[in-house]
Amino acid sequence: MKNYLLFILVFLYFLIGSASAAEEAPTEIKGAETIGTEEAVVLLAEGLPFIDVRSIKDFNAGHLPGAYHLAIHSEGFTINNLKSIVNKNAAVVFYCNGITCMGSSVASQKAVEWGWVNVKYYREGFRHWQAEGRPIERE
Repeated sequence: MKNYLLFILVFLYFLIGSASAAEEAPTEIKGAETIGTEEAVVLLAEGLPFIDVRSIKDFNAGHLPGAYHLAIHSEGFTINNLKSIVNKNAAVVFYCNGITCMGSSVASQKAVEWGWVNVKYYREGFRHWQAEGRPIERE
């Protein structure tokens, strides 16, 4: 019985560990450039469009200064709506809540599939930006 219980505990440990690891956003997206917070600061200062793909509730609670909102999990995330923000040859940065949020990776991948050629994937996202004390805006 003791061995059986130990087996179950070890199995659950690995099962839970695997599940949480699977919830991390990918480190790279084919056709996009992964950037960190330091590069995001520079790109924002240069005036590149940043697209926040989180929910409207999250966006209104706080977002990067000047960011556009285009929620990935909505009917509004379309090629035409993305075109209304940035043309396919211009650089664009996608972000969400950070490494446990899949939204910016999905948005970056979609943009590449749709023909955008200069996609920046800000994997660290809003939480890292805010944790570093960077400026944010609220609606």
